[in-house]
Amino acid sequence: MSINFDELYNRKNTNSLKWDLFKERYKAQYNLTDVDDILPMWVADMDFAIPQVITEAIKERLNHPIFGYSYVSDSCKQSIQNWFKRKHDWDIDAKSILFHQGVVPAMATIIETFSNPGDKICISTPVYPAFFSIPRAQKREVVTCDLIAKDNGYEYDFVALEETFKNDVKIYVLCNPHNPGGVVWSKEDVETIVQLCIKYDVLLISDEIHADIVFDGYKHIPSLTVKDADKAKIVTCIAPTKTFNIAGIHAAMMVAPNSDLRNKLIQNLQAHGLGELNLLAAAAVQAAYDKGDEWLEALTQYVSKNMDYVIEELNKLDGITVTKPNATYLLWIDYRKTGLSESEMMHRLLEKGKLALEPGSKYEEAGRGFLRINVACPFEIVKDGVERFKLSLS
Repeated sequence: MSINFDELYNRKNTNSLKWDLFKERYKAQYNLTDVDDILPMWVADMDFAIPQVITEAIKERLNHPIFGYSYVSDSCKQSIQNWFKRKHDWDIDAKSILFHQGVVPAMATIIETFSNPGDKICISTPVYPAFFSIPRAQKREVVTCDLIAKDNGYEYDFVALEETFKNDVKIYVLCNPHNPGGVVWSKEDVETIVQLCIKYDVLLISDEIHADIVFDGYKHIPSLTVKDADKAKIVTCIAPTKTFNIAGIHAAMMVAPNSDLRNKLIQNLQAHGLGELNLLAAAAVQAAYDKGDEWLEALTQYVSKNMDYVIEELNKLDGITVTKPNATYLLWIDYRKTGLSESEMMHRLLEKGKLALEPGSKYEEAGRGFLRINVACPFEIVKDGVERFKLSLS
């Protein structure tokens, strides 16, 4: 397999959220006049070509001229099972797999199925915005329990989490690996979370979309593999979309071994007319999980080197602290010691450096003073982004 992550692709004018739509969003939000020369390194979307094996699988399906109603084959489900057994020592029963169009829509379905308006949904912040925007849109009460910021990322405050659970929390949403902090929660952490969910009868939604991009020395622990997971109410969300840069394919899975939970989810999906993946998505999923190992290994090594470069360069700047995450292709930049407000930092980045990053407050108030940067792009773009960051603080 020929893999060249240095190759540059022009994604402008391709209906790309990252490269095209962001301009109007940032222009309006930050009152900018010129957005044409801004480099987007914000959303979790890679600037790498997808594995050739996925492209070939989609092309092969396109060779058949009929696109009628379809279903996900047993061989596709077996590919999913094989991948998670191979990569994460996780035995998934095929009947426990339910399909959805994305992890965020899956999360919305789970929250809608197992809670009512006014119910409390607990999250640990800072965290991916959908964790609070989805339940709020469904008129649930979002309860936050901040993670503890450490030099090497974040830790749980389990005493505070338990106190929160005591107040009639219905659902806890876990982000593992963590976005934006890049923490791979330890087996002990995941077991503690599961035990607390059992003790207080809290349904656990485990978002594990970033599980595959994990660096040397760390291992992702699926929530459904820890002690007493079979006694807990757990639905895990997984997908190949972050791993293989195929978010536009719209494919995700909910894993629900508990038959009562699964049947209720099926009823909800049927009530909304949802169900199987489309035929091209199914082809992409099967190819990714059957033949994507080599590409993923090369990607992880490339992203790790990009991170090392960015960390070394940015840590030379006064007031900036960046540590290497355990997983993901995202860096969480701490600029609190610069003394700059978020508004000041964002305007410096956008107007002076011409660089679009994500502001930390997007991940709730616990993220204020941080920035998220996506380094899953050719090294030439990474170097450009670093220089733009330096310019913004000069």
